[in-house]
Amino acid sequence: MEPTGVETSDYFLHFDVPPGLMPDPQFDGKPAKLEVHRVRPVYKHGKCQEVPNRAIVLIHGRSIPGPVVFDTRHPTADDPEGGKISLQEALAKAGIDTFAPSLLGYGGSTRFDNGLDDPCNASLPAYTKDDNGNEKCDFAEGCDRSFNTGIFPLDQQRRALRVNPLAGQRCAHSSGYRFARIDVWARDVRQVIDDAIARARPDNEKVVLLGDSLGGVTVARALYKLGNQAENKVQRVVFLSSFFDRLAGAQPGVENPVNLPTEESDLPAAALSTSFPLALFGLPGGEPSQGDDSACAGRAISGLNDDLREQLIKMDVLGRDWGGDDPTNPTGLLRTPTFSNYGWNPAVAATFTIPTLVLHGFLDDQVPLSNSDHIYDALTSVTNKTLVQVKCAGHAMMWEGCSGARCDDGNPHTKPYGGHSQKWAGPYSTVAAALIEWVNNGTFNGAGSGRFVINESGVVIN
Repeated sequence: MEPTGVETSDYFLHFDVPPGLMPDPQFDGKPAKLEVHRVRPVYKHGKCQEVPNRAIVLIHGRSIPGPVVFDTRHPTADDPEGGKISLQEALAKAGIDTFAPSLLGYGGSTRFDNGLDDPCNASLPAYTKDDNGNEKCDFAEGCDRSFNTGIFPLDQQRRALRVNPLAGQRCAHSSGYRFARIDVWARDVRQVIDDAIARARPDNEKVVLLGDSLGGVTVARALYKLGNQAENKVQRVVFLSSFFDRLAGAQPGVENPVNLPTEESDLPAAALSTSFPLALFGLPGGEPSQGDDSACAGRAISGLNDDLREQLIKMDVLGRDWGGDDPTNPTGLLRTPTFSNYGWNPAVAATFTIPTLVLHGFLDDQVPLSNSDHIYDALTSVTNKTLVQVKCAGHAMMWEGCSGARCDDGNPHTKPYGGHSQKWAGPYSTVAAALIEWVNNGTFNGAGSGRFVINESGVVIN
């Protein structure tokens, strides 16, 4: 009746790139593969027939590939295997089969020789203006445009790759387009859904589908493209820290409205102007900055950044040798694709009818909390919808803990949601407990619909 352990495996789904799917036509028809990280329950003596098969597909966001986000390893003295904060392991131990792909351009999935594997496809300097206001380029290798220099920085060949691997040289791109559009990853999601159903054989031939951060946009687009077939393949949906219509501004408390069109063709020209496929970022490492964290002590888990770095380095044999100022000692860089963003807005949300759970942290400094309220309100045709907002939780709440007195509210009549004692382990345990209940029953805290807040000690307060 109960799993006795879990089994982890990695495999690939192969396909040929459909013509017109990717912005750069040179990839049309090219063979590609998606890496899928599966963690499933194991029953020592076989599973009883009356125990249902359940499955969930977990879709990552903009930067970190699926296995690192959802099967995070953090070894400690009392947990040498390091699976305590792994969302996939927690779900599998509850009898749920889990599938976490790395979408095209991430992790072990295809990045293409003339795509993200080519360091020359990192960005060149920006175009400048001549005396007449006309655009000009001062470099023989070329110049670039970026829709958003915060997530698609310019001149990274010089700033990030100057020593490793470009040895002080700039070079022309082998692809002069953004790498992906949301439809690229929505296609990936549909393929993984079909594969998960075939492998896990859930009793109702349906999976639960979760989108984290930008993965929420990808999931929404996949559901929209599935149309009437969505209800035949997806039983329930989860939006975790999902982007919808607000981004954090430059100052604390300031939010910038973002109105995504339904189709890419309706984006303004500027949003389609990114002229290079590869963006680069530093790898995590070292102790996180705690700041003034007295009200949320222990939210940042000590040592976790180094563990995340180790997982990322193991997954990227190319990126680990890039970056740094010493030719003999590269720092490693996180390789991410550039893309165009569209497909998730109130008009799209109004077409959905599948039961939906929306989870978000009050302290999310990347995707403001208001996104979750707006998603919940926009799901006007969903009758079974639940909004859960967690205090002392940030954007990566599946990686966040709790320490000190605040983990116990001191009330003997209350317990943290999903916990078996008075002490709250932190937001990561709340996310796992909420998903287990949602996958199994379509409820949160026993209710099929409603708005809920979890306080600083992990207790449901309304």
